Amino acid sequence: MAFVVLFSTMSFTIDMHYCGDTLVDTSVFSRAHTCGMDMQKPEETSDCSPTKKKCCTDKQITIEGQDELKISFNKLTFNQQAFVASFVYAYINLFEGLNKSVTSYEEYEPPLVIRQIYKIDETYLI
Repeated sequence: MAFVVLFSTMSFTIDMHYCGDTLVDTSVFSRAHTCGMDMQKPEETSDCSPTKKKCCTDKQITIEGQDELKISFNKLTFNQQAFVASFVYAYINLFEGLNKSVTSYEEYEPPLVIRQIYKIDETYLI
């Protein structure tokens, strides 16, 4: 629930740099890197020729977050109240611990050692 509140109130900017009709770079929270066509030599040929002016464009999309967080719980419908109640009940019971008597190996006793089996199966080269 905290992530929903955080992302609904956060605003951010997406910065895009186009060279002609081609998207060159996209950046979130910072400036997009340019393609370097501003310093192009006149003898080089590309989509952005020196005769064209400003073939590169920058676009910014700003997404504004929500400023007001006034949620009134008395305006919830019965279905919404039932959903919230069942979600809280299921979430609380999710972290229910196990009983200590569940482990079945606590009273297990290992078998008694009658012979040392590894010595019986060993072979020695003389």
